[in-house]
Amino acid sequence: MKTPIPFFYCQSFCRLILTTLLTALLLAPLAALRAEEIIVRDAAQLRSALRALRPGTTLKVSPGEYPGGHSVSGIEGITIEALDPKQPPVFKGGKSGFHFSRCAELTLRHLRISGQSENGLNLDDGGDLAHPVTGITLEHIEVSDIGPKGNHDGIKCSGLDKATIRECTITGWGGQGIDFVGCHRSLISGCHFIGKEGFSASAGIQLKGGTSDIIVEKCHFTNAGERPINLGGSTGLAYFRPQGAKHEAARLIVRNNTIEGSPCAAAFVGVDGAEFVGNTVRYPGKWIFRILQETQQPGFAPCRNVLIKDNRITFRRSQVQTDINIGAGTAPETFRFENNHWLAEDRPQASKPRLPVEEKGGIYGQASGSIK
Repeated sequence: MKTPIPFFYCQSFCRLILTTLLTALLLAPLAALRAEEIIVRDAAQLRSALRALRPGTTLKVSPGEYPGGHSVSGIEGITIEALDPKQPPVFKGGKSGFHFSRCAELTLRHLRISGQSENGLNLDDGGDLAHPVTGITLEHIEVSDIGPKGNHDGIKCSGLDKATIRECTITGWGGQGIDFVGCHRSLISGCHFIGKEGFSASAGIQLKGGTSDIIVEKCHFTNAGERPINLGGSTGLAYFRPQGAKHEAARLIVRNNTIEGSPCAAAFVGVDGAEFVGNTVRYPGKWIFRILQETQQPGFAPCRNVLIKDNRITFRRSQVQTDINIGAGTAPETFRFENNHWLAEDRPQASKPRLPVEEKGGIYGQASGSIK
């Protein structure tokens, strides 16, 4: 004979089932709210939707032209994307197209931003220097005609961690195409930077203010400013992330990019550890590389510990007189050059560059295929 289950056990079990069901019923609308999808079809609906954004919302924007000048703060997990990726919406004008402050896990896809007077996109940590914003993803964003003169960036990023910028195109800017200030553990991949006459571009990509552990890969730079890739820079101490960092940048990897035109291919500026590997460089206008130290504060590491390896470098001796521009306060003796192909197209016999250290395995005066 089976022992009967005590009545109070049955009551407890029923209460547990009831509580579970009630909790599920209560949470279901909340989950649905957090995962809300909104379709925007005109400027008024856009403004209304941005004011009502909740965590987890996906905003799908119909084709057409919309005003810029939008600001979103403190909302996590939102996505803003084109309703039709083949017809991205265009956000024109304003100081910035969008300014996102402390919006972790933000995703932007298939958007066009154009004609802003300050920055195309501004993404930051709201000035909370000790707590970076994580998980921002930008994909297939087109930014154009920013500035046109002065320190005005296509995409301005301050205090981001684990950011991904993929397959974006930036055309015409006043400052930097992409500017990283105190950003860490992030990726820039497959992007295009195209300089434009009348715009005072200083760099295609700049990585400074304590920035570290960044990969720049498979990008294409065409006349992308004075320094297409600026590994380091010059930053006021109040803006470093983390505070107290003693380098402008550290542990950077620049690989498999194509860099065409501009006064130099890349500048190493107060960086402590970097790799410039497998890139194709074509026709720099004055120098091939620059080694500089712009932040002169006590205790800062000199520009040092850079590997330049397996690059294809084509230039003209009629343009490049000084191969490596070396500034004061740097440590060029810590640089390493290995297995690079150097070709002075107009004077092949003068292809071997003057380097601060002896190169290992360099090839001089021979044409070679470009790295894709």
